[in-house]
Amino acid sequence: MNPKKLLIKVCGLTRPQDLRGLQDLGVDMTGFIFAAKSPRKITPEAAALMPQGKNLRVGVFVEQSAEDILRIMDQAALDLAQLHGAHGPDVCRAVGPERCVKVFWPAKYPSREAFLEDLKRYADLAKYFLFDAGTSGGGHGKSMDFNLVANLESPRPWLLAGGLGPDNIKDALTQTTPDGLDLNSALELSPGVKDFEKARKAFEIARG
Repeated sequence: MNPKKLLIKVCGLTRPQDLRGLQDLGVDMTGFIFAAKSPRKITPEAAALMPQGKNLRVGVFVEQSAEDILRIMDQAALDLAQLHGAHGPDVCRAVGPERCVKVFWPAKYPSREAFLEDLKRYADLAKYFLFDAGTSGGGHGKSMDFNLVANLESPRPWLLAGGLGPDNIKDALTQTTPDGLDLNSALELSPGVKDFEKARKAFEIARG
């Protein structure tokens, strides 16, 4: 198990009561999805009304331009922008590297060398990296092949994502050493509705 305290991000939040429960558990980051096709999408106005706290507030963006991202960040009182689409270096610069969470899909690269080259390209353009399962998108509940990120030397702190929950967090942390975990679909009763008992178990395992 990874001995350091992990950052825990819970994404896909749509209900104030879920966010309050996660704050009681000590969540570090809360994620609000602004992707039009997501069953967990939320409006900037609704996100702005979600309870504030010590946690960082993260917006998840897929198809938006830098201008739209900045506007929504302001409207929704967000700290960070998770760039979960085909956003390039220019968008990172426009949003501000200190506010970017840049997403990568390790499985889409032909080799670890190619993956690491892309990480180096964004090393000065993001505060955090997030490594997701599959080759695009997210929130699909699929787990990653943890070998893809085992013994990884990332130039930025990174979060592991992809179907993580009480059933597989221990395996993930045995095989990988992320700086944080991104949890979503495996903590749900239905899209956007979190299961507090699953969340509590996941936090206990991750922080244990």
